[in-house]
Parts: sequence; C-alpha cells; structure tokens
Amino acid sequence: MAFKFENLLEDLGTPGIIAGIGAIVAAPFVIPALKPVTKAAIKGGIIVYEKGKAIVAETGELFEDLVAEAKAELDESRSQEEMASISPSEEAS
Repeated sequence: MAFKFENLLEDLGTPGIIAGIGAIVAAPFVIPALKPVTKAAIKGGIIVYEKGKAIVAETGELFEDLVAEAKAELDESRSQEEMASISPSEEAS
C-alpha cells in the first residue's frame, strides 16, 4: 500500500488540516515561550538523576557493609564450631 496524499487529506478532514496550518503558524510564537519551561524541566531531571545516583551509591555501600558483617559472623561461628569439635585428646597432642 503506497502513501497517497489524497488519502492523508481524506483521513485528516477539514478540522485536521486547519489544526495543522494553525500549528505551523503558531510554532514560531509558541516554541520560544516554551523554552524556559523546557529548560526548567531538563534542570529538574538532572537534579533528580544526580540525587538518585547518590542514593543508589549509598544503598550499595550499605549493602556491601551488611554482606561483610554477615561474612564475618559466619566465619566467627565456623571457627567456634571447629574449636568445639576438637576433642580434648586432640588438644593434648
């Protein structure tokens, strides 16, 4: 199915064509007016990204600390179990 300009005009109809022409005419006035709003949205996005990045880094550090503590506790309990499993006759020799 090839693109035909006639089909586009039929699909859009008169209201669509008028809206398109209005958008083209209004664009030079609307775009500069939206620039400050767009810039503010971009700045807000950058701030949210940086704060999110810091939160992820802090969470990662906290998780690493918890893993290190858990490993240390496991090592300690294993060494206590090994010491308990050594019989008194093995300690004397």
